[in-house]
Amino acid sequence: MKPIEEITAIAHKLPLPVLQDVDGRIRDWLASGGKEDHPYIEQQLRFARYFVKEE
Repeated sequence: MKPIEEITAIAHKLPLPVLQDVDGRIRDWLASGGKEDHPYIEQQLRFARYFVKEE
């Protein structure tokens, strides 16, 4: 699974401010010409994983 797909899969488990932050960073990255397979997206996934609440 690609990092961006995994972020999408765990999005419902993230606190809203974290989701908004990650979403904004990824949108800005992609809008500036960044690619989905760049390590920056993996960094955002690691950040998001830190906040995942286990159900």
